[in-house]
Amino acid sequence: MTEINPVLLKELRQRFRSKKASWLLALYLLVIGAFVLGFTYLNWRNAPGFYQPYRSREIFIFLSVAQLFLLAFVTPGLTAGVISGERERQTLNVLLTTRLTAWQIIWSKMVSSSAFVVLLVAATLPLYSIVFLYGGVSPGQVIGVFGFYLVTMFLFGCIGMACSSFFKRTGVSTVTAYGLTFALSAGTALLSVFLIELDRSHRMGTSARGLPLTPDFATGVAQFLQETNPIYVLMEILGEHGIEKGFNFGLPYWGVYTAVYLVAGALLLYWSARLLSPRRNKL
Repeated sequence: MTEINPVLLKELRQRFRSKKASWLLALYLLVIGAFVLGFTYLNWRNAPGFYQPYRSREIFIFLSVAQLFLLAFVTPGLTAGVISGERERQTLNVLLTTRLTAWQIIWSKMVSSSAFVVLLVAATLPLYSIVFLYGGVSPGQVIGVFGFYLVTMFLFGCIGMACSSFFKRTGVSTVTAYGLTFALSAGTALLSVFLIELDRSHRMGTSARGLPLTPDFATGVAQFLQETNPIYVLMEILGEHGIEKGFNFGLPYWGVYTAVYLVAGALLLYWSARLLSPRRNKL
């Protein structure tokens, strides 16, 4: 197609020109800014009269973690109702009768929602200037964090898109999308901790019997879960070194994270398009 996708153009105009988008952007910046100012005030209160420059790294970590949680809250909510909402408004049948394929419809909805989330992240760049005023954080870390946000937003958005295509009601789709996002973030972290503790108990028993210690299956699974968990990967990018090392998957932790999330997101979008195809689903 030589001209812009009409669904994409409509979604972009509707998404960015609505009053809801302006209020959501303002609320997002207000919450992030309140976090930063509150953290700065607490540090100043502990040391009255001056600001401690080495605290800028703590602000950077705090700001990055807070933004990750907000993205996990905002992104699935923006995509979980794009298809189910068309069903509820009884406009999906009309949309499927156009020349656009199911894949083009899914991709247009995904791009418009992701573009708004990217705007939210880009709008927080001035807040990161507080960190650069006092140093303590390299530009590479900031670039790595924002690249991490883009990859994470892609999968979170694809989860919401898949739920919206599968479920007919927006409420059910939204709740399921948030549940899957929580399971991906907190569930995999808890499971990895359990496997690590299980491996430590096994190693203590093996060491007490005088047997050689070798990495087992549980250690590899726990490391893989950590390298695909957004919280652990963010901590590693920030230099906190939270990922247990033991197995070599042939890629660095950020390579494993990026590959898994991009492939999983692409598969979810493909599945969403298959669910939306009139050949497979008569509405």
